[in-house]
Amino acid sequence: MSVTTPRRQRLTVSGRPISSPLKDVRSLSRQMVGHFVETVAPCGTLPGDAIHGDITVITRVCLELAVSMLDGSNISEKTERLENAAAQWAREGVPIDTVHHAIHEGFKIGFDLVVSTALVQQRASGSVDTEPMLALSMADYESILDGAKLVVEMLDTITMAVSVAYVRELRAVVSEHHTAVHTLTSALLGGHPTSTMARECGIEISDRYRVIALAIPSHPDESNPILDGQVVARRKLRRVQAELATRCDDTVLSLLSIDGGTLLIPAAHITEVALEELISHLSQAARVPITAAVVTAPTDIVPTAADQAHQLLDMVARLRSAPGLYHFDDLALEYQLTRPGPARDCVGSLLDPLDAHPELLETLQIHIANNLNRQRTARLLHVHTNTVDYRLKRIGQLTGFDPTQASGLWHLRSALVARTYRR
Repeated sequence: MSVTTPRRQRLTVSGRPISSPLKDVRSLSRQMVGHFVETVAPCGTLPGDAIHGDITVITRVCLELAVSMLDGSNISEKTERLENAAAQWAREGVPIDTVHHAIHEGFKIGFDLVVSTALVQQRASGSVDTEPMLALSMADYESILDGAKLVVEMLDTITMAVSVAYVRELRAVVSEHHTAVHTLTSALLGGHPTSTMARECGIEISDRYRVIALAIPSHPDESNPILDGQVVARRKLRRVQAELATRCDDTVLSLLSIDGGTLLIPAAHITEVALEELISHLSQAARVPITAAVVTAPTDIVPTAADQAHQLLDMVARLRSAPGLYHFDDLALEYQLTRPGPARDCVGSLLDPLDAHPELLETLQIHIANNLNRQRTARLLHVHTNTVDYRLKRIGQLTGFDPTQASGLWHLRSALVARTYRR
């Protein structure tokens, strides 16, 4: 984006250009940069090559731009240089707040220099016994007022040019990085070599990962006929991604869509307790209860671990278990019951007597999914707790396994797991 302004009359004080104090841009820019390092906190933390390179260059370009505007020149060429520099800073990671701090500090120095020089010129002309501002002629006073207005216009021009170019380039950089990370994650999940891609992304490959399968349910607003469901879903996904970035920095690798996906987090970077908290935070960000399954595995078997995590997540969904985080170790037996074979068919058939009583099968599913809480089961079924007790008793009579006893419940739960896969 280049800015073109109409040519205007050069501003003068005592017959000299108001821009005169700013003409020695090289010397003045070095002076300003020294001031930035001492007084602008972000500048003091930058590497030396950034200070003597990027920051000095932008200071010089801004001074040249200020001189051009004060002299009434066309500034399109200067703003193009500014935009190119801003794009380079975005690619090299120079913080945008540092750039803006330097610009505003520079304008303070430059404006003070212009005004103080004008007053010195007036004193030199003989007006030494008068108040400084009263010593100015009406024409000079108007020139300084016009210069002050130009300062605001310069700041607007420079800030807009820098911000637009910086953001445009940053979006391109982020897009490139996102694509590279997406490719790296896909390679890890596919079991392909990743060393070259990892170097390109600037990401260190871990020895072990927590491989997490996520299920993100639809937000109620996605089915609201008044709203655009796709927009609601994308906003939900962006909130989840933003929360991930906040909680995990650059350590997490993800492949996510609006209904879930896969996360890879280095095992050394997150404890099991912290992982529980992360899933809770993601649910809060999504504004829907997220269900997750995790398998911790060495990097070379990440593809197998991902398959297991998603199979575990599928099993949790089939059992209609409560949202939350599920570990493979906690459900290893149930997972094994889902494997094809005669044993699965045999265990699944234990619930065949309930085929003629769907309300009993539903009661058993909900009761187990809610950790045997009779009140919660009754509330979800919209029945009295006595009805729940009666149905559990009938299940025991029909199947031969009492759901109120540990041994009977174990058989019924196993049968429920196997049955969901038998069909």
